[in-house]
Amino acid sequence: MNSQKTHIYFVPGLAAGGEIFKNIKFPENYVTHILEWLIPEKGESLDAYAEKMARRVKEENPILIGVSFGGVVVQEMSRFLKLKKLIIISSVKSKEELPRRMKLARFTKAYKLIPTSLVLSVEDLTKFSIGPKTQKRLSLYQEYLHVRNKQYLDWSLEKMITWNRTEKIDNIVHLHGENDVVFPIKYISDCRVIKGGTHIMILNKGRKISKTLLQIFEE
Repeated sequence: MNSQKTHIYFVPGLAAGGEIFKNIKFPENYVTHILEWLIPEKGESLDAYAEKMARRVKEENPILIGVSFGGVVVQEMSRFLKLKKLIIISSVKSKEELPRRMKLARFTKAYKLIPTSLVLSVEDLTKFSIGPKTQKRLSLYQEYLHVRNKQYLDWSLEKMITWNRTEKIDNIVHLHGENDVVFPIKYISDCRVIKGGTHIMILNKGRKISKTLLQIFEE
């Protein structure tokens, strides 16, 4: 029997901590690591930040998984790593998959108007990034939004909205919920659709996501 361990590195969503992965369960031959958010330097590029995050990956040939904005970051990290698999969940593969409101915010720079220093309630952040229709659903996710540093929030919102990738990475695997209102599936191509999945399916569909990920690992 092959007892070799496979290492999996997770990057959570914007402002979220590693707790969002609490319902993701794998057999003992998989070892999971959480790459918590670093506070970026003032004016730091996404490229420089991704390289810094990549240096925290210590195992060779791991699986790298990112959720939402974490999905954007892992794609940039992959340039500095040799990976067994690259997987994104509830995210986008290029700026072309961003919803219209984010594309509009890119040109109007509306993201600069969000009072991130006052986002302790997460109200303004979620209304901007998620929209008013999902406030009830967000109550589950909000308790996991622990990174409230203003410099981090300002930086991450800007990098999400102004992301410049134009083409998807070869062999990337994308899991996306059919009811994701942050990144509506009508803008998403070439993904594995999770029936009934929302933007927070990593939390409320943990069993389904775990099973799907295991199938991907073994392909």
